[in-house]
Amino acid sequence: MSTHSASTPSLGEIVVGLDIGTTKVCAVVGQISEEGITILGKGEVPCRGLRKGIVSNIDWTVRSIKEAVEAAEMMAGVEIRTVYAGVAGSHIRSQQSDGVAAIAGGEVTRADVERVLEGARAIPVDADRQILHVLPREFVVDSQDGIRDPIGMSGVRLGAKVNLVTAATSCVQNVIRCAERCGLAVADVVLEPLASAEAVLSDDEKEIGTVVIDIGGGTTDLILYIDGGIAHTSVIPVGGNNITNDIAAGLRTPMAEADRLKRLSGCALGRMVRDDEEIEVPGVGGHQPRRCSRRVLSDIIEPRVEEIFCAVRKRIEDSGMLEQLSAGAVLTGGAVLLEGSAELAEEILGMPVRIGMPTGVSGITQAIHGPGYATGVGLVKYGVQQILEAQSRAAAPAAHSMMRMTAAAVSKRGGAVVDERGQATGTDGEPPKSSRLWEWIKAAF
Repeated sequence: MSTHSASTPSLGEIVVGLDIGTTKVCAVVGQISEEGITILGKGEVPCRGLRKGIVSNIDWTVRSIKEAVEAAEMMAGVEIRTVYAGVAGSHIRSQQSDGVAAIAGGEVTRADVERVLEGARAIPVDADRQILHVLPREFVVDSQDGIRDPIGMSGVRLGAKVNLVTAATSCVQNVIRCAERCGLAVADVVLEPLASAEAVLSDDEKEIGTVVIDIGGGTTDLILYIDGGIAHTSVIPVGGNNITNDIAAGLRTPMAEADRLKRLSGCALGRMVRDDEEIEVPGVGGHQPRRCSRRVLSDIIEPRVEEIFCAVRKRIEDSGMLEQLSAGAVLTGGAVLLEGSAELAEEILGMPVRIGMPTGVSGITQAIHGPGYATGVGLVKYGVQQILEAQSRAAAPAAHSMMRMTAAAVSKRGGAVVDERGQATGTDGEPPKSSRLWEWIKAAF
């Protein structure tokens, strides 16, 4: 995050990320500071109102959001009114689209970029779905492709290749409704793997090619970066809860105890467990606890984790981009804390794998240090980015009108006229002597 001067209007502004997950609701409070983003507090409570990332019980979800937000307010010492909410689930889909627009003044402006992205959105979408994000992969100016940021480039035709992320309108509306019932305004609804990637990836990884695998309670979300842009997104409806269910059924123990065993004693790779290690398994329905080998627990966990990573590899292969992921994979989400998950992922995916922790923020970082907080921190970073972009958009027209006024003044003083592109020319069509001053003014603005 770049440093901002004290005159930046957004300095001190509070930005809150609300991660509404299948197993927990997490609210992370950030503040725009001179260092970038300072984390002030977080609130985290269990959630039972979602199933596979989709709201299934409004009342339970509202209760969890209220508790999480109140805990975050108490820790941060601020009042929360607006949030950036995350959305996930198997209803999320991704498709590619192209847009083309004429460059109005011979030089690409922000308005031209917005126009070409609007053109890329103009595709038929089912009545029950909405476009969540338009994610540019690359821009094309005339015949030059592979451009990341075309603003300021000369040309007559601007093209864009984008990824459109669509979601079921009802699922998005339910997330918004839950937040509004807690007295919160939703500034934006954000794809959760996009937020997670924002928190855990470096620019180098995005450039070289990497995949973020966010394993939550109900879903496993993928997002692929190639050449610095988002190339593919996908959601697999399997997550950490499936592992917990397997343990509860296999060891005949309550779900809460199965989850505790998974977190404290679970291992995704059986060969990492010694034969003499034992665990105590609480009984269900009044039965006495019993002891069993830890290897039995890992034998239950390993096939399910293997299934998740095999499904991930299949999705990456189907996208045709497996060979381009030179930086490997980054695992994030609460379920990746399972011992041996990174080693098993390396074996199945055939690439380097690391656990992704939230980075690029200051403040009480120890409170959000863990892959389970990647989405919450990423939502804060996304929100800050949106605020700064909105400010630069608001500043752009003012700078443009000032340039036009200056051009008019120069032309009046130098006996010149201003053509339709704002260029000062002499009365005979030749550039006047004051054109050097005009060039200097253009460079200054």
